[in-house]
Amino acid sequence: MILSNLRERFAECQRSAWRFETQPTYTMPGEQEELEQWRAGKPIPEGYNSAWHERVRGYLADGKSIGRVRVVRRPFTEYQRHQFDWSIPGNIQAGEDIRILDVTELELDLPAHDFWLFDDETVVDLNFNPDGTLINLDQRENPDLLMYRKWRDTALAYAVPFSEFNART
Repeated sequence: MILSNLRERFAECQRSAWRFETQPTYTMPGEQEELEQWRAGKPIPEGYNSAWHERVRGYLADGKSIGRVRVVRRPFTEYQRHQFDWSIPGNIQAGEDIRILDVTELELDLPAHDFWLFDDETVVDLNFNPDGTLINLDQRENPDLLMYRKWRDTALAYAVPFSEFNART
């Protein structure tokens, strides 16, 4: 599955899109310049992540929900700190429900891989190399939906809204 197919899943989604996000670092094309700007202490560029923010606002306007749980472990990676400073606040302002799950001192039955769950029915696993580069997207045929829903529900039960998490860091 390629990224255009993930866009199709978003387009076909009727009620909800939810992501479980586990990687300590994501090495995404085009983000290196942003990371350099962040490292240099520069302000968030005008229009930063605007395509995603428009998608989120469109989802909400259509009556759909979109959210994620971001798994972290202390000490935080540089990429996670960048997300806390630049990405997550803007995504929340656009309307995405983002919660943080700090597993530093928790033992939970959760997967080590990322996935999207669309409408509680369609699962797309995101597979990464250890350095955070995307290997592939795998839309699961006949996934164990009860397991994926259980993982989502467990993550949500232990995660806190970003505003609460941020206050404790």
